[in-house]
Amino acid sequence: MSSAGPDRHLIARRVAAVTVSLVLAGGAVACGPEDAAGKAGSGDKPGAAGAPQKGGTLTVLNSEPQSDFDPARLYTSGGGNVPSLVFRTLTTRNREDGAAGTKVVPDLATDTGKPNADATEWTYTLKDGLKYEDGSPITSADIKYGIERSFAAELSGGAPYLRDWLVGGEAYEGPYKDGGKGLDSIVVPDPKTIVFKLRKPEGEFPFVATQTQFAPVPKAKDTGVKYEEHPVSSGPYKVVKNDNDGEHLTLERNEHWDEKTDEERKAYPDKIDVRSGLDAAVINQRLTTSSGPDAAAVTTDTNLGPAELAQIGDNKELAGRVGTGHFGYVNYLAFNPKVAPFDNPKVRQAISHAINRTSVINAAGGSALAEPATTFLPEREAFGFTPYDHFPAGKTGDPAKAKQLLAEAGFPDGLTVTLTHSTAQNRQTSPEVATAVQQALAAAGITVKLEGLENNAFNEKRWDAQNTPGFFLSRWGADWPSGAPFLAPIFDGRQIVTNGSNYNHAQLNDPAVNAEIDEIAKLTDLAAAGKRWGALDKKIGEQALDVPLFHPVYKRLVGKDIKNVVISDWTGVLDISQVSVK
Repeated sequence: MSSAGPDRHLIARRVAAVTVSLVLAGGAVACGPEDAAGKAGSGDKPGAAGAPQKGGTLTVLNSEPQSDFDPARLYTSGGGNVPSLVFRTLTTRNREDGAAGTKVVPDLATDTGKPNADATEWTYTLKDGLKYEDGSPITSADIKYGIERSFAAELSGGAPYLRDWLVGGEAYEGPYKDGGKGLDSIVVPDPKTIVFKLRKPEGEFPFVATQTQFAPVPKAKDTGVKYEEHPVSSGPYKVVKNDNDGEHLTLERNEHWDEKTDEERKAYPDKIDVRSGLDAAVINQRLTTSSGPDAAAVTTDTNLGPAELAQIGDNKELAGRVGTGHFGYVNYLAFNPKVAPFDNPKVRQAISHAINRTSVINAAGGSALAEPATTFLPEREAFGFTPYDHFPAGKTGDPAKAKQLLAEAGFPDGLTVTLTHSTAQNRQTSPEVATAVQQALAAAGITVKLEGLENNAFNEKRWDAQNTPGFFLSRWGADWPSGAPFLAPIFDGRQIVTNGSNYNHAQLNDPAVNAEIDEIAKLTDLAAAGKRWGALDKKIGEQALDVPLFHPVYKRLVGKDIKNVVISDWTGVLDISQVSVK
């Protein structure tokens, strides 16, 4: 998961398929007390005053290139940010501020899908008048083909759900090797209807249908691995330039896109110029200065840091251009109970009581950039948030309670443990946060030795079931705003992977937990499902398998001429499809 923020947080994250009932990436949303539209400066919504108008050029300044610009290879939720300008999907995220933005809504389809009685079959009907950039009609067969090509090994990188969920998906190798047979569990009885047959109930399938794998691809225009150079647009913009694997993307209007078929994308600018590979400090400086084209510029992946927020200070003009967002994301301390002394629940409870969340928040950049967490699920209704604090530490820790529990665990004189962390300066799994944990635990008589690993080595070790540390910093972000992509990958025992990336750090395999995940997966009533996800989170939390630390907050500048800033609780960042530059 990228530390830059949620726009690219999903790329190359999961190897194992997730057996959950499903919504997006875009994804999931951990919101705090502030309105997701931001309350920088005067409290008004960020962006220039005045009604949005069509025209002009929007500049996007990013750190990471929009590489692999092929709908099969992108790992996005809600359709992504820049990708959603080119690729429409069966469903998409609701493009509204805050909690309203956590809803899944129709895109190419007339509704969010019709399930059968047990949610093992989903049927979609396409809208009338859908066309590609060349004016040819979009058909259900194109969506089927687009999904099937995402199974090809040479186009890997997208979300793994369909491989696990579709009947026959686990063995399917894509259209380049199937001799034209296709995947039988995707049925297209006519050009406007598509039916998905699933191995098990998936009540949140409409959320997965927001992934770019559901974008239509005309078979006659498929150029395999070269398709990303000029993918055929189904959205309001088409690709006219793609230099250096997404480092410089130029998008212009798709004249065959009909806004009457698309209630979500406003598509105000005439042109969008995406420039990536830039240093974060340079991006924020250019947005601050807002000279020339940068006055009409935004970023979809670069946050303001503590020093930059301090520089903005009381500058009302700059503060009024800062958007605040929250995304479904949790930073936590993970235990591996297979490693002593973390096999003792009282030791885990003691550490939970000892944590000083104030110092952790400060290490994460301060209260403007992080909000304390005592639950694994983010504090938003869409996730089924249910408040609990099983092992109260207060704002600064409870070392006395921690010492009592250690004595009960057989360690009256304290103990020494090792905390594994990354050396990357991301203020999440980094040395600053590890040191804050170390200092808090010292007050409870726990000596913490820090094991800092280069980020790739750190990720490899923490996700290795055979070599998982006993105690380490970790983080997780959801693929859509629901409890499903939070709890199932981390706590479903059937998700334990012994020969690949394993995210169930505690290797919990509780039949009751597994059964409840399956039962919630059957629900198509997302509000009812949410309540049960929250209850499950609370129940799992009693085992002290992790210590939730904080949910990050995203603060990002926009250029002085940017209007119509929309930041939903699905993505936590500015929605590029809503922006106006005039």
